[in-house]
Amino acid sequence: MDQLAAMRAFVRVVETGNFTRAADLMDMPKATLTKHVQSLEQHLRTRLFNRTTRRVTVTPDGAAYYERALLILNDLDELDGSLSTAQALPQGRLRIDLSPSLATRLLIPALPDFLARFPDIALDVGCTDRPVDLLGENVDCVIRVGEIHDPNLVARRIGELSFEAVAAPAYIARYGMPSHPKEFEAGHVVVRYFSAQTGRYHPFEFVRGSEVVEVTGDYRMACNDGNAYIAAGLAGLGVIQAPVFHVDEHLASGALVRVLTDWTAGSMPIHVVYPPSRHLSNRLRVFVDWVAELFARSDLARRTAA
Repeated sequence: MDQLAAMRAFVRVVETGNFTRAADLMDMPKATLTKHVQSLEQHLRTRLFNRTTRRVTVTPDGAAYYERALLILNDLDELDGSLSTAQALPQGRLRIDLSPSLATRLLIPALPDFLARFPDIALDVGCTDRPVDLLGENVDCVIRVGEIHDPNLVARRIGELSFEAVAAPAYIARYGMPSHPKEFEAGHVVVRYFSAQTGRYHPFEFVRGSEVVEVTGDYRMACNDGNAYIAAGLAGLGVIQAPVFHVDEHLASGALVRVLTDWTAGSMPIHVVYPPSRHLSNRLRVFVDWVAELFARSDLARRTAA
């Protein structure tokens, strides 16, 4: 039995809760992965999983073995990485996830620089606003806007996004130009954005000097995707409060106009997030450092409303 391969297969099944999903993530036939786990159980002379037709759950012995196996695999990965650092560039595959807007406007245009620096790293880039299960989906890190409240994740702050309130000319022609944020509660309409993870609606926040106003807003449409949110604003469905980099081209073309220009709409932090249960591999470490450098120097990530 290849005990190391069996251990990795076992850990992946625990993290995904599913033999089929684990096999897909390991790019391995399900029969091979199942054989690895069965061989491990025979070697240990204990059952690691309770299996039914509907679900797979880890046994108490399996849970204890998982904790030790994870430490061993992490130590091996760190040892391999530390020994190879002096001899070769970081290598291997990284799976990352970020919003489509950050991917298309900021990350992907800069990737030629990263790949030139680290030609032995391959990137799988997922573009989504939905919550991602980093362990269950075998994702190395995600880049997310907003505060990170999950204590089970490591979040490194890498930048700041400025927001502003904008609307389509067709909306202004129908409703007029708002003069105060409170008008969004009555007389004006907003497009609301809600979290794909919690379903919570994000309020609009406006600041003018020492005055801070937070409004929920009267709305006819809400969505949980950044591109759909911008499209709703362009369609005149309401005022939106969006990252400056996401609307600057539409402002330049006249497809959107600024509203409440004597108020600022605040900002939100950007984090790169990864699970603490795994050591930061060399390839992940260089990517995190590179993306932090990218956001630090980018006008798109730091720009405030003009």
